[in-house]
Amino acid sequence: MVKKSYKKITVFVMMSGGVDSSVAAFLLQKQGYKVIGCFIKGYNLDGCQEKDAEDARRVAEYLNIPFYAIDLENEYKKLVVDYTVRSYRKGITPNPDVMCNKEIKFGLFLKKAIELGADYVATGHYVRLNRSASPLFSLFAAKDKNKDQSYFLWTLNQNQLKRCLFPIGDYEKPMVRKIAKKAGLPTAEKKDSQGICFLGKISMEDFLKKFISPKKGKIVNLEGEKIGEHQGVYFYTIGQRHGLGIAAKKPFYVAEKDAVNNIIKVAEGRDDQNLFKKEVYLKMVNWLSDEAPKKKLEVLARVRYRQPLFEANFYPGISRLEFKNPQKFVAPGQSAVLYNKKGEMLGGGIIV
Repeated sequence: MVKKSYKKITVFVMMSGGVDSSVAAFLLQKQGYKVIGCFIKGYNLDGCQEKDAEDARRVAEYLNIPFYAIDLENEYKKLVVDYTVRSYRKGITPNPDVMCNKEIKFGLFLKKAIELGADYVATGHYVRLNRSASPLFSLFAAKDKNKDQSYFLWTLNQNQLKRCLFPIGDYEKPMVRKIAKKAGLPTAEKKDSQGICFLGKISMEDFLKKFISPKKGKIVNLEGEKIGEHQGVYFYTIGQRHGLGIAAKKPFYVAEKDAVNNIIKVAEGRDDQNLFKKEVYLKMVNWLSDEAPKKKLEVLARVRYRQPLFEANFYPGISRLEFKNPQKFVAPGQSAVLYNKKGEMLGGGIIV
């Protein structure tokens, strides 16, 4: 928790129009900060962004704080949307939210906020920032394990963390709602947004078809026998069950994707050994301490959002993550995020 003695300090709060960022702004104002609300205009397909911007503005007016709309639509398109399309075209499954945090929220926006006079930026992320271990800052999983969003913040570094505040990391979601309602915030009853921010209610497959033309290919079983057809390897991900169009007693799951030959290999039944991996290699590895380990590191890891943490060993020289027990549905392009036993996030990387 940030001490109340930090007064007259300017904080630019990224207000998404939801209850979490609204409460973040309210709590910081209550603690005596000079709070400025900001809505980041990014790339949006279904038009809901205008409604979110208006909700953020209403909260700012209610709190009687300045409000800016920061237009980063072109940058968002280039750094997040184009990255997403390129990744799917290669046959891998990216995580746009990770890239949004890296390039937009804690990249371009943070830089712009500091230029405009901000001492800190704040968000409604469910994550805890430890500022007491000076000179290093560290991130811990949120108190609310069901809402913890540390998984999406593994790309941050010390220069960014020293400028960040995460006011709701010590609260559980029901309490955040209660605070919003008691404070009379206009977004107190607003439903949480679901899925990837720039898609809105549009499915990822429909979005991708705007950029990638469908291309029929074979669905084969583990013996290489054709058992169906698909519309393009780009539209499927490892572990996917629905949308394969295969009738069988047991459900089929995507086990492998061959983007070069446009072939999907499936396994029958969710416990087939071909759906499990014992290890992965990582690229773009980042350590929040800005210092990589020099020898094998015992960690707790997750390779997809909200997955329970599992024991693993990380080998820094070759960026190999070895699982103590085989893990299911490990998709190249997704993030592998590493923690210690105290819940501190150490860093992460992208699965090759």
